[in-house]
Amino acid sequence: MDLAIDNSKSSKGRQGVGTLVSQLVDKLRTAILAGDFTPGERLPSEVQMTADYNVSRTVVREAIAVLRSDGFVEPRQGAGVFILDPPQPKALPFQNVDGERLSSVIELLELRMAVEIEGAALAALRRSPQQEEVILARHHDLRQLIDTGEPTAEADFALHLAIAQATNNPRFSEFLTMIGKNGIPRASLQAPQDAAGQQEYMLEIHREHARIVEAILNGDEAGARSAMKLHLKGSLSRYRAAHQRTFLNT
Repeated sequence: MDLAIDNSKSSKGRQGVGTLVSQLVDKLRTAILAGDFTPGERLPSEVQMTADYNVSRTVVREAIAVLRSDGFVEPRQGAGVFILDPPQPKALPFQNVDGERLSSVIELLELRMAVEIEGAALAALRRSPQQEEVILARHHDLRQLIDTGEPTAEADFALHLAIAQATNNPRFSEFLTMIGKNGIPRASLQAPQDAAGQQEYMLEIHREHARIVEAILNGDEAGARSAMKLHLKGSLSRYRAAHQRTFLNT
């Protein structure tokens, strides 16, 4: 394995210490993950690594500090730097939502209410003409799917995302993107199976969306907040009812 880092005079003119630290961190991390260094093993000394990797002792020390922060190594006073078991990747939030567990969906809907109700109000205040067009288009797309009896979860999410983007605060859309379709309960539990019941179920959702969209386009902050609250509370009520039907029929 080629250990040396390009630290020639010409290269140093193009990169600073920070770049050299990043390169050394990458090399050491790759070596640890590849098993070239095993848990419990001591890293070569600072002096040895300056020679092996063609970098200064400052670069070595800063690279070790990064690896320590990331949980790859543990410096022990007077003994050296030792390899730890590679850290386990952190689970992404909102990826363990179980659509068949009522408590799991309620937790997510309550969180959505805390964010999206205020998001709708901000969208009413801050939306641009272009964002109004996107909201209307997503609302129209959803109605078309309802009319043709096609799945609507993705289009529903797209409408809520368009509203979040109209807040012009990127954190709102980042939050919804992180949740993804997990935030749409009917993506995990079916609406009533008979055609008439299914149609009325979806039309009620459409009417709730229409009130949200109308309030946002009219710049009605309080109306948008109220309409979104009504919609998300309705989603929770419908999910409870659908969940009970599923449970009682099993």
